[in-house]
Amino acid sequence: MNKIIIMGTGAAPGVPSVSRGWGACNPNNPKNRRKRIGTYIELSGKSFLIDTSPDLRTQLLDAGIRRLDAVFYTHAHADHLHGIDDLREINRISGTSLDIYGSENTIAAIKTRFAYLIGESISSGNGIFKASLNAHIIKEEPLYIDDLKVSLLKLEGHTVASNGYVFNDGEVVYVADCAQISQEGLDLIKIKPKILILPLTVIKSQYPKKYHMELDKLLEYVNLIKPERTIINHMAAECDYDRVNLLTPDDVFPAYDGMVVEF
Repeated sequence: MNKIIIMGTGAAPGVPSVSRGWGACNPNNPKNRRKRIGTYIELSGKSFLIDTSPDLRTQLLDAGIRRLDAVFYTHAHADHLHGIDDLREINRISGTSLDIYGSENTIAAIKTRFAYLIGESISSGNGIFKASLNAHIIKEEPLYIDDLKVSLLKLEGHTVASNGYVFNDGEVVYVADCAQISQEGLDLIKIKPKILILPLTVIKSQYPKKYHMELDKLLEYVNLIKPERTIINHMAAECDYDRVNLLTPDDVFPAYDGMVVEF
């Protein structure tokens, strides 16, 4: 059985946010309380994270996650990256280094901001006092980690270079912050996805320039890709859980912190 835990479902400010509080979200619905974005996946015998939010420590504790095979990064914005230091706890438990993956731009940003975490490999039995991360760049060719096939999904329109991931030719498809998915990215999806994960942020933006996918665009991709199930995450205070649920088909689900999906 494969499993996904949506550890955090919020956009950069979280919900409630400092500036907007609960916004349009009903504070009486616990599914509207959102940590920053973070996803744990067990697939093809591997356990990995997508991104490390500033809330990673709490997320790992809440989900009971103590071991990882890898971390995949989508882009270098703080809400997706800046919990990276908490990976030292994973090093302490395993006694070994941890592999992290991302695009050339994202790995370069990680090495610049968090150079002290990228270094020599460690092996079991050594005392661990800091994170030890082995950084790998994923390019055009797919990556294979034993039976897990990973392809970098090129995204367009965000404020920095951003990517998603296609796992096992489309068994799971993860899309991060973007205005749209590139055609070459869509071409990587060879099979009907079991799970498609898409970001929303706001239902409809008030700004003419779109850096994030709105609900109508998101549903266009659902109709185009035709997954078995779609999970919506990365929701800001404009996205009340019940309202998003009402605006989406039966096989499209807004996520909530701690949501577990097995397939």
